[in-house]
Amino acid sequence: MRPVHATRTTSWGAIAASVALALGAGGCGDDGDFGNVPRPPTEITVGATIAPKRVSVSPARLGGGPIELLVSNQTRTSQRLTLASETLATGGHTLKQGTGPINPGDTASLKATLDPGTYTVSVEDDGIAPARIVVGPRRPSGQDQLLQP
Repeated sequence: MRPVHATRTTSWGAIAASVALALGAGGCGDDGDFGNVPRPPTEITVGATIAPKRVSVSPARLGGGPIELLVSNQTRTSQRLTLASETLATGGHTLKQGTGPINPGDTASLKATLDPGTYTVSVEDDGIAPARIVVGPRRPSGQDQLLQP
């Protein structure tokens, strides 16, 4: 009996098709221009206190962009805080956001992006005077600020 030797032959057509497929797949993708859109301004923290006679906010003047409003309830009853736009510059988006009940001595936070204009920070209790935030032009981009989220 004769030994059988297997011989493998490779078709040059198969190799050419594989190379063409690999090169073609590498060229796929979005042909649009990539715009290096700058980051939004860095979020700033704004403190608010609900006192028995009034709501106070610090800072009360700031530039437009994202904020985190940290609220402390210093009254003897639960309070719900509302941040609402009052007057806005042209093209601004109206805003009305609120917190859930904040128990006495407790804190809450609220995140929002403020456009230039005037905002009111108030509670449901009519005996507590509201605070006002004045927002100027948008703050610069956080693009070149290190160690940002």
